[in-house]
Amino acid sequence: MKILVVGGGGREHAIIKKLRENPAVDTIYALPGNGGIAADATCVAIGAKDIPAIVDFAVSHAVDYAVVAPDDPLALGAVDALEAAGIPSFGPTAKAARIESSKVFAKNLMRCYGIPTAQYEVFGDAAAAREYVAHCRIPVVIKADGLALGKGVIIAQTREEAAAAVDSIMTDRVFGDSGSQVVIEEFLEGPEVSVLSFTDGHVVVPMISSMDHKRALDGDQGLNTGGMGTIAPNPFYTPEVAERCMQEIFLPTVAAMQDLGCPFKGCLYFGLMLTKDGPKVIEYNCRFGDPETQVVLPLLKTDLLTVMQAVTNETLAQTPVEWSSGAACCVVMASAGYPGAYEKGHAITIPADLQECVYVAGAALQDGRLLTNGGRVLGVTAVADTLPQAVQEAYARVERIHFDSAYYRHDIGRRALEV
Repeated sequence: MKILVVGGGGREHAIIKKLRENPAVDTIYALPGNGGIAADATCVAIGAKDIPAIVDFAVSHAVDYAVVAPDDPLALGAVDALEAAGIPSFGPTAKAARIESSKVFAKNLMRCYGIPTAQYEVFGDAAAAREYVAHCRIPVVIKADGLALGKGVIIAQTREEAAAAVDSIMTDRVFGDSGSQVVIEEFLEGPEVSVLSFTDGHVVVPMISSMDHKRALDGDQGLNTGGMGTIAPNPFYTPEVAERCMQEIFLPTVAAMQDLGCPFKGCLYFGLMLTKDGPKVIEYNCRFGDPETQVVLPLLKTDLLTVMQAVTNETLAQTPVEWSSGAACCVVMASAGYPGAYEKGHAITIPADLQECVYVAGAALQDGRLLTNGGRVLGVTAVADTLPQAVQEAYARVERIHFDSAYYRHDIGRRALEV
């Protein structure tokens, strides 16, 4: 069986490693992949947003199944185009992907269908937005409507910061057309939880909950990043909270998408805040999270391809999905300076016995050597019976891996261990 995976980061590497476990899989193509993924798949230099080239490749190479992992190609209609060409695919259509690609769409959906989220207003005019933040409660959250590489959210602690954020997004267009509208919403407080879920448009099968660590520096200090590490499960996500989320958020969201004529099939990511008033949605993502995937998929006992095909075929209700009772920790090794300027081209040394637990995010292969080629370079994961054991082992593995200018947080999982 030939599988095609669109994308080229640590998330895609985790997906590819899991798909390889199915004995029916002969070949996996990664478009574009990266230098580390090349050890587990055939990398092809086709960009993740080049939809016509992706479809042409899938057809010409008789691909049996495609997995579209990143948000941009999903929003651009990669799944629509692949399935129109006869290639069964995992991921939502472009219309369904609006749940991430348009924050205005997502927030209006939640308001219309009574799904708990922060109070908000939408603005398409910068002057009106500035007038609003001059009088609203502070701190406040300003979000660009469209995709912005995970950077389109600004938490303003003062009115001056709020006005500057409006100008930056709407007038200066630092995020391009994504800033044609903004969502301005109340600042919520409480533990954050990430819950990825499989859904075929009818039923929802949540994955193991996780906790991301967005800030660059220890103690949750420094700039926001794409994620410096994760642990799973999240101890704040109790069975009682999980049941409440299923009834008040997960099932109503999927039913709303059906009602709007854009059923969601794929991985629906729920970013949640457990407030004093109960769980609320911070954001939806239309795909696997990164680096949440790197701790969640290692805990999946059921074959991933089987589950993905059940999503595509709308037979998820008849497909048992089993999870390990253990825990996992992923520590991201980044290039010093990330998320700002950083160096590239440093040789990476990974001991042979650690290859299977390392997910490569930003690396290139040159003359047989793996070299750093991104801000987030590696995700080093450990699975154990307990979370303390998983954290300890992940850091023990990190200490055995080397590249010049390597940087990582030393406190991944600390908040979870204090619960």
